[in-house]
Amino acid sequence: MMIVWIILGAIGGLIALVLIIAAFSKKEFAVERTVTVNKPLPETYDFLTSLQKQNQWSKWAQMDPNMKTTYIGTDKTVGFISKWESPHKQVGEGEQEIKKLIPNQRIENELRFEKPMKSVANAYFTVASEGDEHTHVAWGFTSRTPWPFNAFMLFFNMENAIGKDFEEGLGNMKKMIEAE
Repeated sequence: MMIVWIILGAIGGLIALVLIIAAFSKKEFAVERTVTVNKPLPETYDFLTSLQKQNQWSKWAQMDPNMKTTYIGTDKTVGFISKWESPHKQVGEGEQEIKKLIPNQRIENELRFEKPMKSVANAYFTVASEGDEHTHVAWGFTSRTPWPFNAFMLFFNMENAIGKDFEEGLGNMKKMIEAE
């Protein structure tokens, strides 16, 4: 009987430790990558507003060429939704909606993931002119991990996990837009 109490005490102590760590851990994270595109700002901004085109250069869309995609609304407008569905674990199921467009400056999207894990995140693009023929593009992603699950973020670095995917996506986008 003493062993049972020791095991229960150890489990309770471990749970308490995780809850305490979670209370003092970050709940928000952000990842951003940048690239310079050899195209004028208006052309670059117009290209980036298209969620349909994003499916041609995004690293995640390329992970599963058989991914099922559905569109709702008019591309390049606030409220347009791109839904995806894939059995690939890193792609999963979800949707992305254009939430805000500031012409030739910023694009804000909301990502709603359903599988493999339900969550909501925000993505954005900012563009700035670097002369007549060059545009600086920043692609960012922000999200929150709810308590107490944020304790596990101490062991999982989102910067490392998706940063390279952002870089690859931006590289694909740069090649695609510069070829147009």
